[in-house]
Amino acid sequence: MKADLEKLKQLKGRIHSYETCGTVDGPGLRFVVFLQGCLLRCKYCHNPDSWDFNGGREVTVGEVFEEIVKYQSYMKFSGGGVTVTGGEPLFQPAFVEALFTCCRDAGIHTVLDTNGYANIESVQGVIDNTDLVLVDIKGIDPDMHLELTQVSNRKVLNFISALSTAGRPMWIRHVLLESYTDNDSSLHALGQFVSKHKSIERLDLLPFHKMGEYKWENLELEYSLGYIEPPLEERIDNARNILRSYGICVKGS
Repeated sequence: MKADLEKLKQLKGRIHSYETCGTVDGPGLRFVVFLQGCLLRCKYCHNPDSWDFNGGREVTVGEVFEEIVKYQSYMKFSGGGVTVTGGEPLFQPAFVEALFTCCRDAGIHTVLDTNGYANIESVQGVIDNTDLVLVDIKGIDPDMHLELTQVSNRKVLNFISALSTAGRPMWIRHVLLESYTDNDSSLHALGQFVSKHKSIERLDLLPFHKMGEYKWENLELEYSLGYIEPPLEERIDNARNILRSYGICVKGS
């Protein structure tokens, strides 16, 4: 087993950055690894600099794991662990699977934060080494999802259904965005979908923000949502109440 782990640690991947004490990407204090590369082009993305598959820097699994273990005591004390996000981590499945294998061998809790735009069969090795999956539902309506991300949501919803069928624990994330997701019909449709999947433990309702707008400007990209403001508290309460009416555990602001 030790020889296998040493071999896995030689695998290379491309990362964007680290966050050493994350508190919003899974339970407890977390070491968050942001991988490089994403196929989606979300209008509200706060890390558009992570889209480019050739960006970031190349590292080995071993190099990342060496950083992780420095914070192992903090993670253990808080009930935390490691979260791999992006970009989109499932674009580099072999790297994530190897890293999570090393983490679980060391008793470190693993979370995969994904947009779900993947065929589950091709990333089963990652899923088998993941304790909790965070999946974004950008838009429950197919046309809205396509407008927000430039891809269909069919793969995403199928991915969630497959995880649920396998009994894999999930948290769903959903951004509340005026003119897009902040309408009652979409919220009811989301509630109906989520409530059917029993392995979904909670839904994190995330009010839209523009904290990443400056990155779009730095990259000379057009930020098309500049006219939209974060939702008012009454709209957040409305969304929360609709989703809770379906028996969903709703977290977030």
